[in-house]
Amino acid sequence: MSTSRVFVGRLAGRGVFDPAGDRIGKVRDVLVVFRASSAPRVVGLIVEIPGKRRVFVPIGRVTSIGSGQVITTGLINVRRFEQRGGETRMIAELIGRDVRLAPSSPSGTPQAARIEDAAIERTRTGEWLVSEVFVRLPRPAAPFSRGDARIVKWSELQLPNTTEGTSSAELLIQTLIDLKPTDLAEALLELPEARMIEVIGELADDRVADALEEMSEQDQLALLAQLPAGRTADVLDRMEADDAADLISALPAAQGAELLDLMEPEEAEDVRRLLVYDADTAGGLMSPAPIVLAAESSVAEGLAMIRRAEISPAMASAVYVTHPPYETPTGEYIGLAHFQRMLRFPPHERMASLIDAEIEPVTVHASAAEVSRRLASYNLVSLPVVDDQNRLVGAVTVDDVLDHLLPDDWRHADDEPEAPMSGRSAEARR
Repeated sequence: MSTSRVFVGRLAGRGVFDPAGDRIGKVRDVLVVFRASSAPRVVGLIVEIPGKRRVFVPIGRVTSIGSGQVITTGLINVRRFEQRGGETRMIAELIGRDVRLAPSSPSGTPQAARIEDAAIERTRTGEWLVSEVFVRLPRPAAPFSRGDARIVKWSELQLPNTTEGTSSAELLIQTLIDLKPTDLAEALLELPEARMIEVIGELADDRVADALEEMSEQDQLALLAQLPAGRTADVLDRMEADDAADLISALPAAQGAELLDLMEPEEAEDVRRLLVYDADTAGGLMSPAPIVLAAESSVAEGLAMIRRAEISPAMASAVYVTHPPYETPTGEYIGLAHFQRMLRFPPHERMASLIDAEIEPVTVHASAAEVSRRLASYNLVSLPVVDDQNRLVGAVTVDDVLDHLLPDDWRHADDEPEAPMSGRSAEARR
């Protein structure tokens, strides 16, 4: 096994391979346990395998470790990782913490510092320990200065209680940047509550909104309970209106009204319109912001609207044609033009020539079951929704219906068979 010192910050995201050189996954974190009189002991790696599943690989199954890659025996348990009491994730929980450096003399004063990285190293007995820590001292008064940095031995640190001081989640956030919303939500929920709140405090509002949309209602409410009302409103502004409406409807009426008042007026208005409808109707499921154009608009204009980055694939499947105004609720609904059909016509063709007359809209009062049947009958991914005056008020997509029909815990359901633990037993983690 390699005996070189490895800094965890450089190890994050590195590939994990079996003896034949086949890639198993990539490192997401290093798991350690603290000991009273010595440096923390590394018990294993948290590895992300295909399917975005995070699993635990005991350090005993690691044959070589370096800053470039990790080689294992190839035997892993594919059961989803669950953190146990007494275990600490170095990237998620240790790096970024405020500490104090032991004084050089008995009469000296401990010096404040922040952990920016940490090195692990294998001892002669075969254990991997946290040997050294890269720390940065407080920023001096001079402008543009980041403060002195140094590498110190673990024994020179004084760790405060987890409830004391502050901590930075900068390195952890770097490991979350490339995650899709579903995976980001799962990664956040895996963190201890205090650390999750710290991370969310440093994440951009749109990323928090993306993650919230992929959480169960119970997890959403638990997270929002930890955020100030102003931050919650900022996040709700960046959520899809239908998701924001579902979340606000689950809150006490007074709290929901307060958040609506704090939101941007335009975003809050969309949410208020959705809150009028029952959750299991087309009005409650729909998004109030479909792509709407005039009959005289060209195919080129329609394609330009579809190309906008904020438009979801399901919503980009069709363009809806109405009389003015073209903001929901629009003028009288005329029809829809499928994206695929638009590709078959020249750019200058009028949208009125592409309307599919066979697809009728659903009313805001249509049940979720009726919407599901219509989507399935016509092999569609979205349907127009109109009010009693035949005005377009939104569009309901297949993902909206699936979210409604699937059980509440579908995001966390784990139907994949678990491979038996090979080699060392599960107690190797201890």
